[in-house]
Amino acid sequence: MMSPRKSAGKELSREMVLTEARNLFATLGYSNVSMRQLAKSLDCSHGAIYYHFKNKAEIYYSLVKTDFSVLNHLIDDIIMSENAPSQKIEKILLCFIEFGLTQQNHYSIMFLSKEKDKLNPASIWSIFLSLHGFITFYINSELSYPDVKGLAYFHVKNIIKNIV
Repeated sequence: MMSPRKSAGKELSREMVLTEARNLFATLGYSNVSMRQLAKSLDCSHGAIYYHFKNKAEIYYSLVKTDFSVLNHLIDDIIMSENAPSQKIEKILLCFIEFGLTQQNHYSIMFLSKEKDKLNPASIWSIFLSLHGFITFYINSELSYPDVKGLAYFHVKNIIKNIV
């Protein structure tokens, strides 16, 4: 089997593709990056990238999966610590901020978008608060999800109607 080659005979690794894709996706946005553009940035043929990934979506999924795994591991370590619950919450929130500011491209891939037709962070936050409010209202009631499923569906349809 032929191995993928980078310029000057260097091996093009899966990690090299992921690192460069993360930079491009975070900077330009997913839809603004093509496999050919990624290959040009890596100074290789686009076929060499297909040796490691079947398409751009697989690259993106791999990045998101890896990045969430890293963040989950950091948070799990805090949850499993011997700290009091209030200290754990404080440490988790600080961990999230530290992750976002020290791993900016990771955070951008996970939570932000350069896409023009996508929601901005304020809209995403508003949606989250709306869902959180719905859950908070019913979590303190005697009603179960099947009891409020119709209302939940209506609530989600109204949210979607206002963002699409």
